[in-house]
Amino acid sequence: MSEKIEVLITEEQLDKRICEIAEEITRDFGSKDITLVCVLKGGVMFMVDIAKKLKQKVEFEFIDVSSYGNNTVSSGTVTINNGLETSIEGKNVILLEDIVDTGRTLSHLIKYLKEKNPASLKLCTLLDKPSRRVVDINADYIGFTIPDAFIVGYGLDYAQKYRNLPYIGILHLENQ
Repeated sequence: MSEKIEVLITEEQLDKRICEIAEEITRDFGSKDITLVCVLKGGVMFMVDIAKKLKQKVEFEFIDVSSYGNNTVSSGTVTINNGLETSIEGKNVILLEDIVDTGRTLSHLIKYLKEKNPASLKLCTLLDKPSRRVVDINADYIGFTIPDAFIVGYGLDYAQKYRNLPYIGILHLENQ
């Protein structure tokens, strides 16, 4: 099987939208410190680029979950592989995700984070795929709304490949 990638969102479009999201967050939080909780591994590039643009003091926290494995479709089962290392109680938290697809993973994560008693909890996603939603999730900050396709690049992967692409592309798997 061969793999072909069609560019959906260019590096320039990503840079521009990330600056806009950072401006929205800066405006919304003013001088309040922020804890960014990044969903590994796909959200890392997005988190780093957002953090570099924020004006507030920022703390990083990471959470590792899985629901895809090496497939192009979610298994429907969300597993927290590694939870938070530090307390977020009383903190202003922004959960950073690469993509909101079915909403199952984020529903699970939001419940998990709310149990940790943050002062506030917002959701920021680079990509939103509302056509696949099975759980009602509404992000506070959205980079791009995309069609129902399997996406790679800029942190998103297929079987751990393509994370390093500087753009977002649609992965086409073709039989040879």
